[in-house]
Amino acid sequence: MAVDTTAPEYWLNWKFLLCAIWVYSFMALACFLIWRYEGPSSPAANGDGGGDSEEARPPRAAPGVLYLEDCWKPCLEQIHPGWLLVFRLVSFFILASVLVVDVVVDGWSVFLFYTQWTFLLVTLYFGIGSVLSIYGCYQYSYKIGGDRSGADHGAYIIAPTGESAYDHSMKSPCDSKMHGGKEIAGFWGYLFQIMFHTNAGAVMITDLVFWFILYPFLAHNQYDMNFLLIGTHSINAVFMIGDTALNNLHFPWFRIAYFLLWTGTFVNVQWLIHANVSIWWPYPFLDLAFPGAPVWYLVVALMHFPCYAVFALVLRLKQSLLERWFPHSYTCV
Repeated sequence: MAVDTTAPEYWLNWKFLLCAIWVYSFMALACFLIWRYEGPSSPAANGDGGGDSEEARPPRAAPGVLYLEDCWKPCLEQIHPGWLLVFRLVSFFILASVLVVDVVVDGWSVFLFYTQWTFLLVTLYFGIGSVLSIYGCYQYSYKIGGDRSGADHGAYIIAPTGESAYDHSMKSPCDSKMHGGKEIAGFWGYLFQIMFHTNAGAVMITDLVFWFILYPFLAHNQYDMNFLLIGTHSINAVFMIGDTALNNLHFPWFRIAYFLLWTGTFVNVQWLIHANVSIWWPYPFLDLAFPGAPVWYLVVALMHFPCYAVFALVLRLKQSLLERWFPHSYTCV
């Protein structure tokens, strides 16, 4: 039965209050984790010895530090960064093509769904990753050229990190910091890793919820299996796992915060839309008139942790296998 979602009584009740408590509690937790651990200047990075100088700090950075080279380097030294670039370019064009076809076939209303939100984010991730990999290939070729020149002249030439080798549009003026001999990533590097960790959980919850909850129990009579439906609920995870197998990005636990904020933002946008326009809900359990809506909200919120853990297990499996097979060339410690 259709319910008028713009009516005040739809929102002014205990169900919405309880759902709002779940959503904003998890978003508050996410904000705390980011404040506590993210970046080289976070409280966790400063530690107890705040008076220590830059040189006195240990080489190992805090978990929130991201090095620029980790955005484009493969996890094995034998793999040329060009292979990661090719993978990201192919992934970007395939994902972008599927997304365009999806919009052409079903219209812009597809972006009411969390699936298309995540699919768009994965596409943008591979787009930005391709640009960073292009820059990385340039740095890699310059360094190789410097190594050869240094071997010929008995000296080592370091790849430049100033104006001649680095586009200033990739970092802000205050982000040219070094730690342990490595350059800390700037705005685009951190945006890239935020997308990576958001997608890590989002593609898992998107595909798992659809194939194990929505399709078999709630929506099996509403969907016909077709290429777009299968593709938007599968290839996003395939490409993300493929990129993860190649890249050198780390996976600290606190970055589940971005995943929580992503879903919380989606829910808030849905609330704003339905409070102003009485339209259908993209997912039945988002409807506050749905039986047991607060329970569903809590269950889906708690599902973020095992879904993120699934991706963490993929990373752990990769690390275990590569440390065993390539102990001298595996770079992601």
